[in-house]
Amino acid sequence: MPQVQQILETALEVADVEASERFYRDLFGFRTVFAAGDRLHVLSVHDRQVLLLFQRGGSVEGSHTPNGFIPGHEAHGTMHMAFAISPADIEPWRAKLTSMKIEIESETAGPLGSGHAIYFRDPDQHLIELATPNIWGFVT
Repeated sequence: MPQVQQILETALEVADVEASERFYRDLFGFRTVFAAGDRLHVLSVHDRQVLLLFQRGGSVEGSHTPNGFIPGHEAHGTMHMAFAISPADIEPWRAKLTSMKIEIESETAGPLGSGHAIYFRDPDQHLIELATPNIWGFVT
């Protein structure tokens, strides 16, 4: 059976694309790969994955691009995503979030005490998680 290798893209619907882009750029150092005005900004997650920031309601109709048509899609409410961090970076991330006045909502350990996760919200109240890869006890 063919297998997938990783999650390549994650999309969030946001109220203000430029403000959300600044948040993710300033917090994580992501760079902008593509911007379509105030409708869509595509950020590189350190050249391994892509974070798509759509203006809320801006992806319903789909988009014609020079390379083909991207079908419409839309999400409602707050979403969740997790970024992998090194166990050695837990305290530096706490310090960075505090210095940027980003409230840590919760911290947890994984099953059987494996791994660690830090939870906080982005400007649109999406739940963002910083987690060590072993948080589930099977990813290293």
